Amino acid sequence: MILVPDGGHQVNDISLLRLMQLVSPGLPVGAYAYSQGLEYAVATGTVRDELTAQHWICGVMEHSICRLDVPILMRLYAAWHAADNEAVEFWSAFLHACRESAELQAEDRHLGAALSRLLVSLGMVDAKMWISHPHSSFAMAFSLAAVRWNIPIRTLAMGYVWTWLENQVAAALKLISLGQTAGQRILSHAIGQMPAWVEKGMVSCDEEIGVFAPMTGIFSALHETQYSRLFRS
Repeated sequence: MILVPDGGHQVNDISLLRLMQLVSPGLPVGAYAYSQGLEYAVATGTVRDELTAQHWICGVMEHSICRLDVPILMRLYAAWHAADNEAVEFWSAFLHACRESAELQAEDRHLGAALSRLLVSLGMVDAKMWISHPHSSFAMAFSLAAVRWNIPIRTLAMGYVWTWLENQVAAALKLISLGQTAGQRILSHAIGQMPAWVEKGMVSCDEEIGVFAPMTGIFSALHETQYSRLFRS
């Protein structure tokens, strides 16, 4: 477990609005272009309806996002707060190494670079070097923004997982014949599980950090040669 300064437990109006800015689908980073292996899962029939989409999305959230991204997000947050550039470099490289396919690595670099570019335009000059950094990631830039905008770490972690969840549900709606109401049912089910899974990720020690969602990596790798694609991963 790592102790992270959280700026207090209260979220003031400005920090809440900044979090909403970060998790907005209108954030110009291009997250909508990625499915993280979901497109291949649909092509093979592994994901084919509302129930299987829910199982896939919640499984990846529990066993990948909350076990890998959340604990590393905490460590990046602590590193930015302490102005520890060496730790930022270490955990960014660690996260990059844990991405299981070339597509997933490229996605993280693209999203990290896009968000870094946006943050520089908003006055965060320390994001500039990450625009072209080989280990740039969305978690790295997301945590930097949170520190500069005084967003508490637990609130940040919830927001980070939420934006991933919302993008996955949007991808499922494009790939399967599901309506918006079905998407809301998937979101509602996931919301019921999210706090416990995020909390578990937040208290993970270094030795517990890792991914246990093998089909995500396999399907993402196979997606690289999929004949017809809507998404970049």
